[in-house]
Amino acid sequence: MKVAAFTGGRDVPSARFRVRQYIKPLADLGIAITEMPTSTSVYPPAANWQRPGWAAKRLAELGWQAIRSHGFDRVLLQREMLSSLATLEGLTKRPRLLDVDDAIHLLRDGRFARRIAEACDRVICGNAWLADVYSGWARDVAILPTGVDADRYHPVEKTQTDRLVIGWIGTAANFPYLESIEPVLKIILARHADVDVRIVSNASPAFPNIDPSRWSFGKWSEPREVAEIQATDIGIMPLADTDWARGKCSFKMLQYMACGKPVVVSPIGMNADVLAMDALGIGARGIDEWVDAIDLLVASHTERSRLGRGGRAVVERAFSLSILAPQLAHHLRDV
Repeated sequence: MKVAAFTGGRDVPSARFRVRQYIKPLADLGIAITEMPTSTSVYPPAANWQRPGWAAKRLAELGWQAIRSHGFDRVLLQREMLSSLATLEGLTKRPRLLDVDDAIHLLRDGRFARRIAEACDRVICGNAWLADVYSGWARDVAILPTGVDADRYHPVEKTQTDRLVIGWIGTAANFPYLESIEPVLKIILARHADVDVRIVSNASPAFPNIDPSRWSFGKWSEPREVAEIQATDIGIMPLADTDWARGKCSFKMLQYMACGKPVVVSPIGMNADVLAMDALGIGARGIDEWVDAIDLLVASHTERSRLGRGGRAVVERAFSLSILAPQLAHHLRDV
């Protein structure tokens, strides 16, 4: 079976983890995924004057790829082709599947998302909350979490044990969540002289109230991302209690867990569902709960190890590529 996959672009995380990392596992299952390349990103440039040219160039590229897609057996649309708009999706080959791992339906009143979903033969959602939304629009909805390559993301023994590291990894678009717990991190660092904070992203956050000697920034790179997580002791994933946050698929949390790290997370949406699967971390709401949770893990190597093992076991049985690739193969074949 040959599948044409339309993604947001080379640097879009959802393209990498929802499509690109499945190419080899699916090839082993007899399904050839071809990502349709474009020189443009799904997201518009920051400068308004550049947007018309960007849109025209992207649509021209996608129009040619839509024609090419008719030589394939299936089409997989990883989100919309043009950010927050329905454009050329209906010109691609059918059967056509839409993959959604974010609450894009909250943009522009959701009309574009509904139109695309109605034009597809199946919608694959990254979590149950998204599936509930799309079940009102699509004839066929399935749930497939974002998979973690458990062979690549795996626990290792830390070489430096005299300092504990609280780690966060993600894109700068999610800095508002991280910066919302700056007071928590300030309290923890004041209480524990042997604790540091490590942020890995495409840009550096602003922590004006934290001693700069107590936190560090690492520029994200694909070759380094796993080692960065492995070098932490506690993984954090704060969220706001919003529908946009409920659309998130807990991938940051799963990355920590795959590397055997205990997590402290906001129990919002899928985060709460994952927490309920085993003893793997602590859900925290508000400054006091966040401080108490991190305090507990800082103080106890035994508890960090116990929860880290629990998280790794959950990833192996429910979120690893070896488990999810056959499920994606079924969704592609069965539509």
